[in-house]
Amino acid sequence: MTRFIDDLAGAVYDFFKFILTSLSYFIAGMLLVGVPLFLLAMVFEVALLDTDY
Repeated sequence: MTRFIDDLAGAVYDFFKFILTSLSYFIAGMLLVGVPLFLLAMVFEVALLDTDY
């Protein structure tokens, strides 16, 4: 019985470790792509607002 509980605890640990790792990579990817893209959009917005059409 203790081996079953140990295996079950290991499976739960692996599952939560996978979820945490996946979320960490997803958030890091959003930051690595989103922040430079947001800054680039701000630069272009300021550049386009300064021109007189």
